[in-house]
Amino acid sequence: MKKYKLSMITKIMIAVILGLGFGLLFGDLSKSLKVFGDIFLRLIQMSIPLLVFGQIIEAVARLDPKEVSGLGIKTIIIFASSSILAAFWGITVALIFKPGSGVNIVGLNTGVEVAAQNISIKDTLLGFFPSNIISSLASGSIIQIIVFSLVFGVAFSMYRTTHKDSIMLPLLTEFNEVIIKLITLIMSFAPIGIFLLIAALIGQVGISVIIPLVKYLGIFGLATISYLSAWIILISTKCKLSPVRLVKNMTAMLVMALATTSSAITLPIEMEDSEKKLGLGDRITKLVLPLGMSLNSNGSAMHMAITVITIAQIYNINYGMDKIIYIGIIAALVSLANAVVPGAGLVSLAIIVPQMGLPIESIALFAGVEWFVGMLRTILNVAADVFTAILVANDENEINHDVFDGIDSLNQQ
Repeated sequence: MKKYKLSMITKIMIAVILGLGFGLLFGDLSKSLKVFGDIFLRLIQMSIPLLVFGQIIEAVARLDPKEVSGLGIKTIIIFASSSILAAFWGITVALIFKPGSGVNIVGLNTGVEVAAQNISIKDTLLGFFPSNIISSLASGSIIQIIVFSLVFGVAFSMYRTTHKDSIMLPLLTEFNEVIIKLITLIMSFAPIGIFLLIAALIGQVGISVIIPLVKYLGIFGLATISYLSAWIILISTKCKLSPVRLVKNMTAMLVMALATTSSAITLPIEMEDSEKKLGLGDRITKLVLPLGMSLNSNGSAMHMAITVITIAQIYNINYGMDKIIYIGIIAALVSLANAVVPGAGLVSLAIIVPQMGLPIESIALFAGVEWFVGMLRTILNVAADVFTAILVANDENEINHDVFDGIDSLNQQ
C-alpha cells in the first residue's frame, strides 16, 4: 500500500483541533504547557534578524546597477507604493469592520500596555535608521535592520560591478540557504508548537477566542478582492486593456497561486503567460517578475497589517494615528523579508507582532486559518507582480496588444 504523507498545513490543522480539544478538556493542565510553546516561538525568533538581514541584502545585491536605473527604478517605485497601499488598505478595512472586536482576553500578557504608548511621528521616522547596526541586530529592531540591509545591498551591487570574481555573494547566498534550512527545521516542529500554544491559550481563556477568526478571514478576503478590483480598474484604464480579458489571461497563474500558496512555484507559469497571453516584452518579464517575488509582497503586507489590527482589537488596544502609520510602513517593509518556507505567514507575524508590543503567542490563534490566508496572500502577491510588470511595459511601450487580445494566436492557427 502506498504510504500517505500529511502536508504541513494538514498537520497544523490537526494540531489546532487537538489543541482546542485538549485545552477545553484539561484546562489547568493545558496552562502548564505554555512554557514549551514559548520555546518553539523563541526558536523561530532567534534566527529572524539574520534572515531579514541576509535575504534583503542578497535580493538587492543581485541587481545590476544599470537595472537599478530606468526599468529598475520604475519597478521598485511601484513595488514600494503598492505594498504600502496594500498595508494601509488592510488597516482601513480592519478598522471599519473590526474583526477582533467582541472578544475580551484579560491577563494573557501584562506587557500589552506598552503597545498603547504614543510616540511622535518625528521619533518614529528617526527610529527607522540605526545608529549602530550591531546594536539593532542584538536588540532585534527589524525595521532598522531592513533599512541598513537595503542601503548595504545597493553598495554591494555597486561593488560587484568592479569585482566580478568576488566570492562574497556566493557566500552570502549559502549563508541564507543555511538560515532557510534552520527555519525549515524549526518549522517542522510547528504542529507540536501550535498544539502546545493553542491548548495553553484555550485552557486559559476558553473557546470564545476562536470566534473572530471566521470574521477575520472574511474581512481579509473582502480586502483582497476590493484591492485587486481597484488594480484591475487602474490597469485597464491606464493601459487601455479589457478588464475581462485581463482577468481571463491571468486565470491560470492565479489558480496555480491558489492551489500551491507559493509565489515561487507559480513564477514559471506567471512568466510564460505574461509573455504569451498578456503580451509583455521579454526583458520586462525577466526583470520585474523574479524581482517581485523577493521585493513585492502586497498580500503579505496586507495580511500583517490586518492581523496586527485584529490582535490589537482582541486585546482592546486603540492605536493613535502615529501608530497606524508605523504599522502600515513596517508591514510593507517586513513583507520584503518573507521566507519561502512552510509557515512563512507565521514567521512574518513573529517579526511584526512583537514590534508593536503585542504578545507573540497571539499568532498561534491564526494558525488554523493559515492555509486559507496563504491562498489569498499568494494570489495578491502574484497579481501585484504582474500588474507592476504591465504598468512598466506600458510605460516602455512593450505591450503587444494583438497577443493580449488573442489575435496573434488566432493568426498562428
